[in-house]
Formats: sequence, C-alpha cells, structure tokens
Amino acid sequence: MLFKETNHAEVAKRLNQGETLMMLDVREPAEWSEGHVKGVKHIPLGQVLQRLDELDPEVEMIVMCRSGGRSGLACELLSEKGYKVVNMNGGVSTWTDEGTWE
Repeated sequence: MLFKETNHAEVAKRLNQGETLMMLDVREPAEWSEGHVKGVKHIPLGQVLQRLDELDPEVEMIVMCRSGGRSGLACELLSEKGYKVVNMNGGVSTWTDEGTWE
C-alpha cells in the first residue's frame, strides 16, 4: 500500500477546527446527490484518470466513497501517478458530523 489512511471522525475533527482539506468523493452521481461532505470535489471513480488535470498532485488529498473500497482503488490509481492521497476508511456511510454534511 502506497498511501495513508484516516477515518471519518478524524476528517470531521480537522474540518471543525477550520482546517482546509482537499477532499475527493469518488461515488456515483446518484450517491453524491443523496448527500456529501461540504467542500468535497466530486469525480466518479470511472472518471478519475481522465480528470487528473482537476487535481493538484502537490496537495495531500483525502479520498472517500460509500464504504472505503472504491476510494482505496482511487488511492492506488492516484498514488501510482504521484498524487499524495489518504483513504478514508469506512467511507461516508459512517459520517456522523451533520455540521460538515450537505
């Protein structure tokens, strides 16, 4: 594994402390429309490699999906391309912080 991991509680804590985080949600559009973390960029997993120009390889990026599987795959793909990525284990299905959710 070439990337770090975190969890929803740590990400929510950092957001609530006012930290600006680069976050990427790789869920499908229908999942995204049901709700997502505020400020997160949305690129479905199947489009990630075609849309690399929208991502900054110099900034650490937290990658999330519903449960952590697709985001882990996205992290593998992105880390191979030199991006600094962190997989959010458990995904947004474990998100409990309503203040950072929309």
